[in-house]
Amino acid sequence: MSGRAHDDGASEGGVAMVAQGVDLMETATTRTVAAHECADYWSDQIGSFHLRRMGYAYLREHGFQGRAILRRTGNYQLVGWRADAVTYYRTARHVRADPDDDFRLIMPTTGQVIVSQGDEHVSMPRGVGGLVTIDQPFAFAQVDGTEGLTMTIPRTEVAHRLNRATPPTPMLDFTTGLGRVIADLAISLTEESETLSRHQFDAVSGRLVDLLCMHIVGDHPTEQGHLDEVESLVRQYIRAHAYDPDLCGESVARALGWSLRQIQLALQHSGTTPRELIKEERLQLAYTRLRGSAYERWSISAIALGVGFSSASAFSTSFRRRFGASPREIRYS
Repeated sequence: MSGRAHDDGASEGGVAMVAQGVDLMETATTRTVAAHECADYWSDQIGSFHLRRMGYAYLREHGFQGRAILRRTGNYQLVGWRADAVTYYRTARHVRADPDDDFRLIMPTTGQVIVSQGDEHVSMPRGVGGLVTIDQPFAFAQVDGTEGLTMTIPRTEVAHRLNRATPPTPMLDFTTGLGRVIADLAISLTEESETLSRHQFDAVSGRLVDLLCMHIVGDHPTEQGHLDEVESLVRQYIRAHAYDPDLCGESVARALGWSLRQIQLALQHSGTTPRELIKEERLQLAYTRLRGSAYERWSISAIALGVGFSSASAFSTSFRRRFGASPREIRYS
C-alpha cells in the first residue's frame, strides 16, 4: 500500500461556522479526472470536505475510484461516500497542528471499515457503526467498494444529551430496533440532503442525534421497560409543552399521572433531569423560531418569553452557552 500525506490547513470548527450562516452542498467524483490524478484529486477533495489535516494511503493510486456528496451547515456535516480501498489517518502531529474534538458517526452501508485508535482495532461491517473522535491519532481503513456515511456531530450535542463528554461504547448495532431506525433515517438524510433547506437538514440531524444518544445509553426494551416508557412519554410531553412558562417536573408528573420520583429516575437513566430537559427543549424551540420565517417579525425578547424563559437576559446567556452564538447571530446568519 502506498502512502501520501495531505495537509489541508483548514481548521474551522462547527461552532465557529454558526455565525457565518454556512450552508454548503458539494459533490466529488474521480470520474472527472485522468486515472493518474485520481488519488491526488481524492485526497484534496476529502481534505476540503472534512476541513482537517490527515494522511492517505491507497492500495492502488492509479485509477482509484471514489465519489462523495457533502452537506454542511453551521451545526452538522454529512458526507455520503463510496470508494476503493484507502486508509485515512491522523498522526500525533496532525492532531497537535489541527485539533478537533467533534465526534464522527461512521456508518458503512456496504463493505467494511476498520477503525484503529491506540491498541484498539474495531471492525465495522455493514450494519455496525459508532462514534469516534479524531482528536487523537487514529486510522480508518476500508476495503474496495465500501459505501457509507460520516456525520460530524459537535461534542456539545452529545454531551448535552448524555450528560458526559465521551460515549461509552465504540460500536453500535444498526441492524434492528432503534438502531435500524437510526440507520434508515441517516441514509434517507444523505439521499435527500440536496432537496432539504438548511433548517430542515438541521432539524432532522438534531432528531437523529437524539435517537443516537438514546441508542448509546441502551434505550430499548429491557427489565427497565417501564422506565423506558416513562422517559419516552416525558420527552414527548416536554417537547410539546416547552413554551409553557409554568412547565416543571411536578407539572409534567401531574399531567402524565406519575410521581415526580418516577420521572426523575426515568430521565436519570439517560443522564438528564426534568429541569435540564425542559431547558434544552426550550432552547431548541427558540432556535427553530429564530430561524423560521413565521417568527421573523418577533423580537428576540418576545421569542424568549414565548418559549417559557422568564427574561431575555437569562435566555441570551443560556442560548449562547448552548449554541456558541448569540440569538441575534443565529437569527441573521
